[in-house]
Amino acid sequence: MSILYIIVGIKHFISPQYFISITPPFIPYAGEAVCLTGVIEILGGILILMEETRTYGARLLVFLLIVVFPANIYLYISEDPRHLIGISQNQALLRIPFQIPLIMIAIWHSQKASHKYLEKACVVLFPVTIIYFLSL
Repeated sequence: MSILYIIVGIKHFISPQYFISITPPFIPYAGEAVCLTGVIEILGGILILMEETRTYGARLLVFLLIVVFPANIYLYISEDPRHLIGISQNQALLRIPFQIPLIMIAIWHSQKASHKYLEKACVVLFPVTIIYFLSL
């Protein structure tokens, strides 16, 4: 997960227009918002690498996933951003439920001991989620 967040965070700086194009218009200073979310993704990815800071990193990533959720909704309901990044409305719709396993996996990372059902769900959801995001 660390590598995923760090890579996506770096992409915020390499290809900012991609992220700006899916930023809802009600977000002021889209470019700055994209940079901030990129920094948060990189920082969260680094923090979950180390046991001493894993809880802080996971909580930061949960916060980030909730904050960026409107971008996925905007992507689904608005044709312009879908056209800019080259996906269909169905592909945009498919992205929305993936926020849930990402949040679950981050919560799982934040706990020293987790419920056995959360652990089993995350073990199953993790590879599926990674494969999906690598296919984007």
